[in-house]
Amino acid sequence: MSLPIATERQMLTEPEFEVVKQSHYPEICSLSKDELAAAARRLRDYRNKARDLSHQQRREMRGKTEARGARPAKDNTGTLMKKQIFAGALRRVNRELKRVDRDEQRASQSEIARRALELKRAKRVRHHPSAGRTAALGMRPIPNRDLTEEADPREIGRVSQADKDLARRDG
Repeated sequence: MSLPIATERQMLTEPEFEVVKQSHYPEICSLSKDELAAAARRLRDYRNKARDLSHQQRREMRGKTEARGARPAKDNTGTLMKKQIFAGALRRVNRELKRVDRDEQRASQSEIARRALELKRAKRVRHHPSAGRTAALGMRPIPNRDLTEEADPREIGRVSQADKDLARRDG
């Protein structure tokens, strides 16, 4: 579930909110690929920190571990909310990174196709190379020296008809 920006501003510290603010629509489109990767790294760190702190607070509430602060935690909803905010921002940044990669890939494929078309039009690529040197009179047939027996076509027809007749009698 998406949260309003006002809630995000209220829940986060100033440096955390600046990173999350970059993941929203108008700002995210103006970031370069390197800036998006850096924002994803920072968001991942913030999310992991909130996740670990929430886990620690949950253990403190159940009495499984000692309190890290002056008194044990009574509630971890704020930390869970922070984790959700960072996870949503990280999702948006990752989606934008995928889109940028896909656009770059598409652009490179179109460059390859354009280059192939230029080469084809320039006739630099020859699919049918020349045969090289040939004889002046052309090729001469070489007779087949193997003896072959040719069957009489009448014999072939006679055998086929006999098979048909036998099949008719049996069937």
